[in-house]
Amino acid sequence: IGTERHGHGSAALHTGADELMPHSLELTGEDAMVAFARDIAPVFTAGGVVFLEGTLGAGKTTLSRGLIQALGHEGAVRSPTYTLVEEYPLDEVSVCHFDLYRLGDPEELEYIGIRDYFDDGRLCLIEWPQRGQGMLPEADLIITIDDALQSRILSWTANTDKGQQWSQRLNELSRKLSA
Repeated sequence: IGTERHGHGSAALHTGADELMPHSLELTGEDAMVAFARDIAPVFTAGGVVFLEGTLGAGKTTLSRGLIQALGHEGAVRSPTYTLVEEYPLDEVSVCHFDLYRLGDPEELEYIGIRDYFDDGRLCLIEWPQRGQGMLPEADLIITIDDALQSRILSWTANTDKGQQWSQRLNELSRKLSA
């Protein structure tokens, strides 16, 4: 496993020898998370489903906010903690940001018309996806954010062909940023 430093504040890249293994990146500080989101945003313009996993306060919403703003949203990004979903119709791609933390039962997703959000090439960023298990489609990519005291370790795993393409592009971007 290799470790490198790059210019997003403090960051280290950890890459697996096998392309199928998840790669990870260690970021220190909110600014580094937002900068990384800005760097990777072009990867997601074709739309798809991204699960964001991690503990409370790990940075899932910060990463989402950075992606949404990098894709063209001006102004504040509202947390969908109480509304379950916030929609951002942007020029390059419409983004649906879900936060399922307060979901009592996955069946509740039927009431918001969950299936309709996964059409038309939208990018769906889903925080706390395990709470919607059985009602959500398969994620193209899973990004896991682990709390490492003063930093966060982001790792990504592909579940689909699209996710594999995204993962390869994230790996390439991470290597470039580390150079």
